[in-house]
Amino acid sequence: MTASPPANPRIPRIALTGGIASGKSTVARLFTTLGAKLIDTDQVARDIVAPGSPALARITARFGTGVLGPDGQLDRAQLRRIVFSDATARADLEAITHPAIRAETHRLCAAAGGPYQLVAIPLLVETGTAGDYDRVLLVDASEDTQLARLVLRDGMGHIDARRMLGAQATRAARRAVAHDIIDNDGDLAQLTPQVDALHQRYLALPEG
Repeated sequence: MTASPPANPRIPRIALTGGIASGKSTVARLFTTLGAKLIDTDQVARDIVAPGSPALARITARFGTGVLGPDGQLDRAQLRRIVFSDATARADLEAITHPAIRAETHRLCAAAGGPYQLVAIPLLVETGTAGDYDRVLLVDASEDTQLARLVLRDGMGHIDARRMLGAQATRAARRAVAHDIIDNDGDLAQLTPQVDALHQRYLALPEG
């Protein structure tokens, strides 16, 4: 997903990224308890496909009503299975959703304020937007850790989990654009001091 930088240039902005099941949500939650402002493009992506939205209408027109649940909500798991196995379908979905995500992210950033802003962008490398931010924070985990979490969290089979990992940027590519890296192969006790240290660093970032 692509996200535009915040409108207010005086507030430092940090792109928060990482592979699937790397623990980005946990890290983001820890930062917000310290006072950081979070704009989560995954949540934005959900909001812009609410029932009755223009984006959902276009998705249904492209992929059929089979991607809707009984309540009219988008069946994200079903749509994900389609686009992860078909590059053309994935490109079509991105053409529908990315402009709406960019617009809503821009609006939220402009209103968020805060000492600094974390903009969570799982597909930062894939969208080539790392240069839009003051710093890039990578939540990093080994492939073995990611696979184990996918199987446990989503009940996904190993073959599907590996296919999903293979559809994303490589771990090396994410590390190449990162200014800061949080190691999340461990537990919460190992995460907290890493977040605390980076919070202090981000508070000291110059404005403007």
